[in-house]
Amino acid sequence: MAQWDVYPNPNPRARGDLPFLVDIQSDLLSSLHTRLMVPCAPASLAPPGLPRRMSPELEVAGQRVLLVPQEAGAVDVSALPRAVASLRSEAHRIVDALDAVVSGV
Repeated sequence: MAQWDVYPNPNPRARGDLPFLVDIQSDLLSSLHTRLMVPCAPASLAPPGLPRRMSPELEVAGQRVLLVPQEAGAVDVSALPRAVASLRSEAHRIVDALDAVVSGV
């Protein structure tokens, strides 16, 4: 497990609307049994007027998705399947989106 890794959503009820989870937790906390995750929704489900800074469009496993940082939450490590991608190259956009959620700027 590493920060910025992307996992299929382990929750079958939520997987249709939120197919992926991005691990945003610092690797300094790797000894914990949970990871702070941000879900991603299919880009086609984006509501009109959604602030793009808050929900950047990204590509995961060949799919266009939107980050949904306002839905971040802890997920038990044991529930996560194998990572399917890394968004390390998009870390600056993810951190910027999180900042937008927290600061509103």
